[in-house]
Amino acid sequence: MKDREMPVIVGVGQVSEKEFDLDSSSPVALMEKAVANSLEDAGLSSDIISELDTLAVVKSFREATKNSPEALARRIGANNAKQWLMPNGGNGPQYLVNRFSESIAEGQCDFVVLAGAEAMATARKIVKTTGNQPAWDEPSSTDPEFLVKNQEMSTKHEQKHGLWLAPGFYAMAENAYRHHIGVSIDEHQQEMGRLFSSFTEVAEKSTHAWYPKKRTAEEIANSSATNRFVAWPYTKYMNAMNQINQGAAIILMSETRALRLGIDRDKFLYLHGVADTIEKPLSTRANFYSSDAMRVMAEQVFLDTDLSMSDISLIDFYSCFPSAVEFARDVFGVSKDDPRPLTVTGGLPFHGGAGNNYVMNSIASMIDRLREFPGSFGLVTANGGYFSKHSAGIYSTARREPSWFRTSPEKYQRVIDSVRDVPFTENPSGDGLVETYTVLFDRDNRPSQGLVIGRMGKSLDDQNSPRFFSIVDGDSLLLESLTRQDMIGERGRVYLKEGLNRFRFL
Repeated sequence: MKDREMPVIVGVGQVSEKEFDLDSSSPVALMEKAVANSLEDAGLSSDIISELDTLAVVKSFREATKNSPEALARRIGANNAKQWLMPNGGNGPQYLVNRFSESIAEGQCDFVVLAGAEAMATARKIVKTTGNQPAWDEPSSTDPEFLVKNQEMSTKHEQKHGLWLAPGFYAMAENAYRHHIGVSIDEHQQEMGRLFSSFTEVAEKSTHAWYPKKRTAEEIANSSATNRFVAWPYTKYMNAMNQINQGAAIILMSETRALRLGIDRDKFLYLHGVADTIEKPLSTRANFYSSDAMRVMAEQVFLDTDLSMSDISLIDFYSCFPSAVEFARDVFGVSKDDPRPLTVTGGLPFHGGAGNNYVMNSIASMIDRLREFPGSFGLVTANGGYFSKHSAGIYSTARREPSWFRTSPEKYQRVIDSVRDVPFTENPSGDGLVETYTVLFDRDNRPSQGLVIGRMGKSLDDQNSPRFFSIVDGDSLLLESLTRQDMIGERGRVYLKEGLNRFRFL
């Protein structure tokens, strides 16, 4: 049997185009710049890219062209590389590192570039200024080949009841979490402010952060003219910011090749623990105040190592919204008063959340930091969809011994799949209880719609009570009142009207 190769990251590159005009870079152009920066970081000349055997691109929210991997390959001179597109999901960058590290270890590839970018700031400016869509298309005769199946993370039924909105879903998870831990609305609001204020302290010092400004807990927590509610209890400053121009790239290769190319060993970063999990569908999950898939991920990422959370010096928890950080903090056993910052970038609301590609930036930032502290370990987590897909990786300049391997995700995915499904109905009628909820706000900071996830029957503890999705039937005064008192467990009646399930409080 052939000896397994040791995968190693040798170069990372980021680009943040903070000053731009209508002719600013497309996502593919930003990726091109990020790849160039990663080559420079590794001390490699640009002509080496002709030897690239694998190129994987993270799908942009606004795809710039028909086949972005092909377009990037053409720009950087990697036309002979196998080209892949990673579908929607913020877990994508870490999943790619995990997946291709395994491919390198098994000798299936030897020289890999991962890249992704968003140019949403430019796109928005083009549309607002000209009324036209960006003219970013690059010629291609073929469709991209997806590395994994591209599929929606919510159903049409869920979407028409508001569950396609990320702020709305995560706000409902937040309210479920707050109720579960038994904290008052006001107290929890300030706690979220304190949590994300600590993130701004990191963003303030980052050269790549879109908003490098420290904000107080009160600024973040409290609704104001500049910080409206988006989906209660989330203010604008608690939301991932994707209206940015950012990209990142990672060079991954076998250690053998890296040594042959003469790359400085001080550049080498090794992946130690890895984990990739998939959560159950929204409708059948056990609850909305925790994630079984995240819990299993947190356990698995350490199982193939001799490490524990106490060995981790640097952390970047996925931070699209406060609930994502709170869930991660709980499953990894990190206390609120832990002195370790929970981000190396400043997080998606302040560093900027480059769509599906944010974690490429967080990995690159983590690697820059770990090179400053040789031998230390850093943890990166990634989350896609609605707590739908999770990936994690532990990084260090310390070499992984004796050899590299990745436990097949299929083995531990069975733990998640075995959790009992909550029964679900698309056609509820009768009395029900609020399992969790949120109130959506318009741009004038006025409540516009309420969303309720509920259970039929008379008890939330009844495991046989079907779950349902609905919108709130009521005026703005009612919606406003829902933000001032905890309505979880409250009774109401659900019924069908104009093709939508509606919930009226009793």
